[in-house]
Amino acid sequence: MSRESVLARGRAAAEAGMVDACTIRRRSGETNDANGYTTPTYLTLYTGPCRVQQQSSAQAQQQDQGEDYLLMGRLEVQVPMSVVGVQAGDEVVITASANDPDLPGRVLLVHDLAHKTHATARRLGVVERTH
Repeated sequence: MSRESVLARGRAAAEAGMVDACTIRRRSGETNDANGYTTPTYLTLYTGPCRVQQQSSAQAQQQDQGEDYLLMGRLEVQVPMSVVGVQAGDEVVITASANDPDLPGRVLLVHDLAHKTHATARRLGVVERTH
């Protein structure tokens, strides 16, 4: 069995475990309405299956922004290897989850990118800001 065939089987198995769905987007600008409200605009980089994992070694960190208390929770979002061009600062919006009804609607900020030669999934280190 060749390394390539093992990698292809590993990637297929990883994708079979991606039972959630997400959209990865990049802020591309903003629009202003007649009332003066600013709304960000986004470029969609990817829409499709994903898997959300809690990073076992990461602890949530407290950050104080002015008088606001933020808890930065660290997670990992796995997407197929065919997803390319993701950058730190992009957003991952969870659009559906097969097993966790609390995940859809969460917006996660890409913080870390992982690269390796024989990866079975693209792993994105993300943070979730909670108030």
